[in-house]
Amino acid sequence: MLKKLLLMLVLAGTSMVIADGVVTPVMSVMSAVGGLKVGVAPIDRENVMMISVAFLIVLFSVQKFGTSKLGLVVGPALFIWFCSLAGVGIYNLIKYDSCVWRAFNPIHIYYFFKRNSTKAWHALGGCLLCATGSEAMFADLCYFSVGSIQLTFVFLVLPCLLLGYLGQAAYLIENHTDYEQVFFSSIPSGVFWPVLLIANVAALIASRAMTTATFSCIKQSTALGCFPRLKIIHTSQKFMGQIYIPVMNWFLMVVCLVFVCTISSITEIGNAYGIAELVVMMMTTVLVTIVMLLIWQINIIVVLSFVAVFIGIELTFFSSVLWSVGDGSWIILVFAAVIFLIMYIWNYGSNLKYQTEVKQKLSMDLLRELGSNLGTVRAPGIGLMYNELVKGVPAIFGHFLTTLPAVHSMIIIVCIKYVPVPMVPQGERFLFRRVCPKSYHIFRCIARYGYKDVRKENHQAFEQLLIESLEKFIRREAQERSLESHEDDEDSDKEEAATSSRLVMAANGSMYSLDVPLLSEYDGHSTKPMQASEASTSAAPSTELTLDPEQSLERELSFIRQAKQCGVVYLLGHGDIRARKDSWFIKKLVINYFYAFLRKNCRRGIANLSVPHSHLMQVSMTYMV
Repeated sequence: MLKKLLLMLVLAGTSMVIADGVVTPVMSVMSAVGGLKVGVAPIDRENVMMISVAFLIVLFSVQKFGTSKLGLVVGPALFIWFCSLAGVGIYNLIKYDSCVWRAFNPIHIYYFFKRNSTKAWHALGGCLLCATGSEAMFADLCYFSVGSIQLTFVFLVLPCLLLGYLGQAAYLIENHTDYEQVFFSSIPSGVFWPVLLIANVAALIASRAMTTATFSCIKQSTALGCFPRLKIIHTSQKFMGQIYIPVMNWFLMVVCLVFVCTISSITEIGNAYGIAELVVMMMTTVLVTIVMLLIWQINIIVVLSFVAVFIGIELTFFSSVLWSVGDGSWIILVFAAVIFLIMYIWNYGSNLKYQTEVKQKLSMDLLRELGSNLGTVRAPGIGLMYNELVKGVPAIFGHFLTTLPAVHSMIIIVCIKYVPVPMVPQGERFLFRRVCPKSYHIFRCIARYGYKDVRKENHQAFEQLLIESLEKFIRREAQERSLESHEDDEDSDKEEAATSSRLVMAANGSMYSLDVPLLSEYDGHSTKPMQASEASTSAAPSTELTLDPEQSLERELSFIRQAKQCGVVYLLGHGDIRARKDSWFIKKLVINYFYAFLRKNCRRGIANLSVPHSHLMQVSMTYMV
């Protein structure tokens, strides 16, 4: 239960971060574009909404081109923006009333609450927005290191924000009616348009960075099995964090446009933004507390002090914004709830499917009872079977055996895994090991890809590299075996000789030899099986002679090359899960409908295979969970 509760907390926090990725572009763009109402009198709220819609469409449309070319612009643009905030603030402090410096005296907080009571409590939500928002500009962490962000926030962002807000306060002392657009109204007329331009640039940078951060959250969630698989495009050779998810990009754009068109005022958008930020803060505090207790193992008194201070502050602010839920902020909560349900249902269904596959995987004892012919006819060729299990023989392989009249003479179970490096060298792409005894010719292959490796590779090049890696593995295995005692080698050779002397009768009455080189029964131009007499004569020498290690190695390598010449077929197992009839109604609803819908519409693991349909074979299997 504690693990499930922790998972729900993490998913709730992640869903609110994704929701934050929706509100931030809306809030930033509408606030920046709203400055036009100060500079151009005829512009009203409808005009601001239409311009914001156009800005958002352009913003999400250029997201696919990546941000690597804009990397040199981000730093200077943000520096100019914060310097503009500080400059405008200093100007207003000098021109109007410098007594606002007394705001640093905390006694004024008490006086403010004493005079305003309930209104002061509601105003805390607005104060929260003063302390958040600037971090969105740095959300794309692929540009900045942790140390640079810490230094920037302490020595640039914080002083500039304080000067900017103090200047706005000084301006409001003499201009009470301009509170709706206080920042743009307080800008000197001579620099109004340049500051408006840099404000819009900063808003676009913050929106773009937050969208990229949302993509990163989704990618990490997908890697952890908490989000349906989507197409992910890496837009930079240098920075791992610069990614683009087409489906999510257009989905976020549509939601942003709905927010702009349905929420009537910037105040309501600010309330929604405050709720999203506070939920993320509280979830972060809870998770950091767990890390402090279980991983860092900090003194319990220090941890309790940390929780009391930060949770106390966050709950205070959160209580002040709850009243605004009915004013339009509920939309962001509904959006976050939908994302949470998608993530939880996908994680729940994926775990059930994986656990069922692990439980139902074929045992080695069963395969040994079937023998090296696996209870059927071994046809010439190589079968590449894709599966998510990295250990054992998946149950879908047993479904192949019971469904098909023949299986290939060599089976390679391929499992694709992604590793957090840009590119995996070709020589280190594949990891092999034997699944069964040598005579079965069944191998496990883990194919490793980096985040910048191109998966749209030609299937022939993939097959050639796979076979070359397999031959290297067999040679290395033979070298390791040569270091073993001669007695062990003799025992293994006798066992292989005994196994190779067996015969099997097919359904049509033909006899097939189970000799190690299964392709020895076939000539180069015909695929007709040998008759029983031919098989027996070919099998006779193997029972009398014991091959030395070098001959055995060359024999197996020759077998692999002949199997490659006969062709490679991709065996794709599509496993579905269904709830058992005696399951609860909620479980049936979640597994049979919601999870099935997500699995049907998500990106399949073999989507990047550029294989002709004539080389594909798929068998479906349903797991009852």
